[in-house]
Amino acid sequence: MEALKKNRTHQQTMDMTQGPLTGKLLIFTLPVMLAGILQLLFNAADIIVVGRLAGSNSLAAVGSNGALINLIVNLLVGLSVGSGVATAFFYGAGEKDQVKETIHTSIAISLAGGVVTGVVGIVLSPLLLRLMATPETIISLSELYLRIYFVGVPSMAVYNFGSAILRSLGDTRRPLYYLVIAGLINIVLNVILVAVFHLDVAGVAIATVVSQTISAALVVRSLMRLEPEMNLELKKIRVSKPKLFRILRVGLPAGLQSTVFSLSNVLIQSSVNGFGEIAVAGNSAAGNIEGFIYMAMNSFYQAAQTFTSQNVGARKFDRIGKVFLHCFLMVTVTGLVLGQVAYRMGNLLLGIYLPGNQEAIAYGITRLSVIAVTYCLCGIMEVISGELRGMGESVLPMVVSLVGSCLLRVIWIYTVFAVNHTLFVLYLSYPVSWIVTESVHLICYFYVKRRLVARYQQVSVN
Repeated sequence: MEALKKNRTHQQTMDMTQGPLTGKLLIFTLPVMLAGILQLLFNAADIIVVGRLAGSNSLAAVGSNGALINLIVNLLVGLSVGSGVATAFFYGAGEKDQVKETIHTSIAISLAGGVVTGVVGIVLSPLLLRLMATPETIISLSELYLRIYFVGVPSMAVYNFGSAILRSLGDTRRPLYYLVIAGLINIVLNVILVAVFHLDVAGVAIATVVSQTISAALVVRSLMRLEPEMNLELKKIRVSKPKLFRILRVGLPAGLQSTVFSLSNVLIQSSVNGFGEIAVAGNSAAGNIEGFIYMAMNSFYQAAQTFTSQNVGARKFDRIGKVFLHCFLMVTVTGLVLGQVAYRMGNLLLGIYLPGNQEAIAYGITRLSVIAVTYCLCGIMEVISGELRGMGESVLPMVVSLVGSCLLRVIWIYTVFAVNHTLFVLYLSYPVSWIVTESVHLICYFYVKRRLVARYQQVSVN
């Protein structure tokens, strides 16, 4: 029985340090891509249900909160990146006892960080909504939704950390299965709580919290069923200082980068809010559609990060460049194709969110014409960033991203957008910042790779 269990665990993990890359990358990325797309479909179900059954104000209240939620939770989500990189490194090096210690530290961080983040979100939501110039017609609904949503942040944190660990071991299927289960429950609860009990945005938020809790429980169950050398034991959940510092070294800069990115997006959302509720609704719907493109491309970022980290752990530096080239080509094609599809089918897709609201659809098309069409640039930027983090370098991509993307967008808003006050000009800040950031990232990639190889060669000689 024990042998059968061990064999099953082996089949669910993946050795990324040998064998053809193309097949393994597809086996890794397709479940991650599908999971991300399904997650957005379930999120879209929230918006569609509340938009059709509760009205446009409720839709705007739910849809416009994405930037603010990301602002508060992205530091925590970024830490899960560090957890995944550390786990992949030790797994690639064959040090399963270190994998086990990393898992226990990761779950401890997720629980503690989730509680703190949830409390901060609940307390600061009203203040932040007003700082964002949220329209008075939707601010009370937005506040209600946010406060309930943040109750579920600890569960969301456990799921993200647990999923990052499973993916770092090459298991991308189980997080997908758990997402499907939780998402279907979320949709059913949405309909029941909004259509039957008329709870409006509160019903959508409650459904989200319940589904997040279920997905977290399923991920924890999977970690407990790993082979004994690596499995999670609840009574042993505690923080190991060496593992904490290793996770923070990569995860903290990644989280800070995501948080500041979200801050710039909050500023952009505030600028959109100034155009009124209809513009907010159109922007929210278009942003949700673009999310599908991003999630598809993000799977290659995760692949670049995980494959690189395992190969660094195994000291197989020749495969790092191959991983980069494969992921670069795959993300470029994916972004170009999906971006064109989103734009050319924009009226049809936006009509699903905004039935009969032609003015809001027109606002959405404006956004798609700029951001969706050029979204492959964002994917390329992410892949290079994933390569850098996989090599253990997280501060450099953070600094480059903060200056090249976030600061540039803020400057754009107060200069170019201030002179030409249109949504089209506002949205141009995205492709411009992506081009600048990825160009510098590419230079950093070659520098970090050369330095990494030289360091390990020196260690070998000594």
